[in-house]
Amino acid sequence: MVSVLICPGQGAQRVGMGMDLAERFPEARETFAVVDEALGVSLSRLMWEGPEDELTLTHNAQPAILAHTAAVLAVVAPRLGGIAAGAGHSLGEYSAHVAARALTVTEAARLVRRRGELMYQAGRQRPGAMAAVLGLATAEVEGACNEASGPGGVAVAANLNAPDQTVISGDPAAVALAGEGCKARGAKRVMALKVSGAFHSPLMADAVDGLRAALADASFLEPEFPVIANASAETVTTGVDAKRLLADQLTAPVRWVACMQRAAALAPGATFVEVGPGNVLSGLAKRIVPGAATITLGTADEVERFLR
Repeated sequence: MVSVLICPGQGAQRVGMGMDLAERFPEARETFAVVDEALGVSLSRLMWEGPEDELTLTHNAQPAILAHTAAVLAVVAPRLGGIAAGAGHSLGEYSAHVAARALTVTEAARLVRRRGELMYQAGRQRPGAMAAVLGLATAEVEGACNEASGPGGVAVAANLNAPDQTVISGDPAAVALAGEGCKARGAKRVMALKVSGAFHSPLMADAVDGLRAALADASFLEPEFPVIANASAETVTTGVDAKRLLADQLTAPVRWVACMQRAAALAPGATFVEVGPGNVLSGLAKRIVPGAATITLGTADEVERFLR
């Protein structure tokens, strides 16, 4: 089987995540222990016991999702084979680099913890908002954002998740105005998201220098397979490019539609294998790539079925 690995991003966290993997697979249990040691906190206990409001904090949710993905990879990697490319949604891009062996789990956990802290701090310094727009073409969403932006604030299309599903991000008043503009243009629904900042927008600019410094100190190897970058949908084959594009990602949109189209062009007919909590990316892949085959590997039951 030729596969494209896709790794979930923030929002996929939930209390209890990964506990079944740790109970059934020693490799997964060891991965969670390695992440706990790298961070100097019992992240696994927070993942398994909560409380939910603490797990949802950006600097906890990001390493938790990465740890879950890495735990699955530790179990299934020997059986995957034929990986044509990898991609991850926002923080999931770090998980994709772990899958490609460009980053160790320890290095990646520390990076995404720092990334989450910087994003949280940027959100405190300049509070922002995000909203999901359903049932409206991306170009129309971008038009509404342009109309809503001005001296009083900015709104941008931040997550281009599907041809008719886009997340907008920016200053709260501008995001609200852009949401109304999207409704006027025919959006089926506009939903405010519970976030700690305006991710993938200019409001994250204060976090960029700190992340660049953390990335500069990190050891990146050349990936064993191309990782498709959120910020540009280009294939990353060197550590230098990975660091540059991961820093760009903070203020650039997640071009998920283009990423999935690039993956399909690289490996026509490949199976999209979602590794980590949830199945959101599998659903998006089917909407973006006609006839796409998908597999989700997030729970112990799903992993056991795959290994049979």
